[in-house]
Amino acid sequence: QVQIEDTGGGLVQAGDSLRLSCVASGGTFSGYGLGWFRQAPGKEREFVAYISSTGTMKTYEDPVKGRFTISRDNARNTASLQMNSLKPEDTAVYYCAVRWRPGRDRTRISEYGYWGQGTQVTVSS
Repeated sequence: QVQIEDTGGGLVQAGDSLRLSCVASGGTFSGYGLGWFRQAPGKEREFVAYISSTGTMKTYEDPVKGRFTISRDNARNTASLQMNSLKPEDTAVYYCAVRWRPGRDRTRISEYGYWGQGTQVTVSS
């Protein structure tokens, strides 16, 4: 069974950058789209970014457009989320997930499975 591990979080200041990584083990996610989600304290988990199985299509939540970049390396079974110009409102636990049940809306949590354990990102002002 595929297991996903999210890493790369940390405590940074506003304006700094972080690069999150998502690694699959026990299988491959090369044939699936991947998503990054985040969950801030007291809030529901929300969509952040998506990348198609081949990497040719990418989608971003409006607040992160122009600041975050999603990428993947299928040969290494990895994906990344480069986060630049971080803001305090980006503070959340970030999760990588496999879009194993593609439907009509790639931003919907229900279309994803094989979630990572999450990695904490804290941005101080």
